[in-house]
Amino acid sequence: MLDALTFAVAAAALVLAAWCGYAAYRDQPTKDWHFIGMAVVSVLALVQMVIGFVQLGRGERPEQGTAVFVAYLIGAFAAVPAAGVLSLSERTRWGSVTVAAGAVVLAVLEVRLYDIWGG
Repeated sequence: MLDALTFAVAAAALVLAAWCGYAAYRDQPTKDWHFIGMAVVSVLALVQMVIGFVQLGRGERPEQGTAVFVAYLIGAFAAVPAAGVLSLSERTRWGSVTVAAGAVVLAVLEVRLYDIWGG
C-alpha cells in the first residue's frame, strides 16, 4: 500500500473533521464548501481503494488477511459519503458534528489499513 497516500487521506480527513467541528462550534450546518471538502476526501479514498484492489490483483497480499483489508478499504471509502448523506437530513449544527465524526472515523480506518497491510 502506498504510505504517502494513506497519510494524505488521513490528514485530509482530520482537516475536514476540524473544519466541520469548527462549524458545529459556531452553530452552523454543513454548507456547500463542506461538501466540496467531503468530495476531495472521498476522491482520495476512492483512489486509495482502486490502488488497493490493483495491488491485490497483482498478487500482493496484506499481512493480516485479504478479506479484512478489502472490508476496511470499502469502509474507508464509504465513511465520509455516508456522513455527508446523514448531514443532509439534519440541517443543524448536528449535521456538521456528523461529518466531523465520519471524518475522524476515516482517519482511524486509515491507521488500521496501514497496520493490516503490514506497516
